[in-house]
Amino acid sequence: MSSKVVKLSFEKETKNSVRFKEVAEDGQAPVVGTVYLQKWFAGNTKNLEITIDKKD
Repeated sequence: MSSKVVKLSFEKETKNSVRFKEVAEDGQAPVVGTVYLQKWFAGNTKNLEITIDKKD
């Protein structure tokens, strides 16, 4: 099993959700790109970290 921590930053607010854009590491392609979270969960958060675990 391997894991990856992806950092995201606030991009824009939509009607019911908040859009976050991945902050890619230098020289690497984005892993997830864009993530939408519901406003009730995201609140006023400007930065997120998501851990992805690959179960092989």
